[in-house]
Amino acid sequence: MGQKVNPNGMRLGITHSWGSTWFARGTKFRDLLLEDVMIRKYVNNRFKDAGISSIEIERNKKTSLTILTSKPGVIIGKQGAAIEELRKDLEKKFGGFFEVNIQEIRNPDADAHVIAETVQGQISRRMPYRRAAKMAIEKAMQAGAVGIKVRIAGRLNGAEISRSELFKEGNIPLQTLRANVQFAKRHAPTSYGTIGVQVWVYTGMVFSKV
Repeated sequence: MGQKVNPNGMRLGITHSWGSTWFARGTKFRDLLLEDVMIRKYVNNRFKDAGISSIEIERNKKTSLTILTSKPGVIIGKQGAAIEELRKDLEKKFGGFFEVNIQEIRNPDADAHVIAETVQGQISRRMPYRRAAKMAIEKAMQAGAVGIKVRIAGRLNGAEISRSELFKEGNIPLQTLRANVQFAKRHAPTSYGTIGVQVWVYTGMVFSKV
C-alpha cells in the first residue's frame, strides 16, 4: 500500500495536519475547496522559482494564507511591496479579505518540494538529470535526511522511448505511518518533451500528536 498512495495524504492527522483549516456545509464546501485549489495554483504560478514548499489556508472572517518558502525575500519584495501587491491581487481575483504571512523553511535542502523544484529547474536548463538527482540526494543527506528517493521519468536525454530512473539513498519506510515522509512531484518542460520528477524524503519518526 505504501507504494501505491500519496504519502502526504496517507499520513494526514498522523505526522502532519491538513493544509486548509475551515468548516462549511453543502455547496459552500465545494466552492471553498475549489477556491483553495485556485488560490494555491495562482500563488505557485506567480512565484515559480520562490522555493514554495506549502501554502496553508485558514478561514475565519478573512482568509489567511501562510506560505512556507526557502526564499522569503522573493515573495516579500522590497520593503514588503510584493507581498502587499499579492494581497490586493488575491482580494481582487477571489473577493473577501486576505492576510498573507511568510514563513522561512529552516532546512530547505531536506524539503521534498524544494528539492523537486531544484531538480526540475536544473533539468529544464539542460543539466544532466543524473548529476541533478545525485547532487540533490547528497545535499539532503548532509542536511539531516534519513533517506531520500528521486524518480525521474520521460524522454531522458532526448531518447526515442521514454523510461524512468530511480536514485535512492538511506531508508524510506513508506508503509510506516509514523514515519515522517514528504512527497513532491514536478514537471520539467524540455525541447524533447516533459520530464517528470518525484521526490520522497524521510526525516525520522513522529510520536507526538499533530
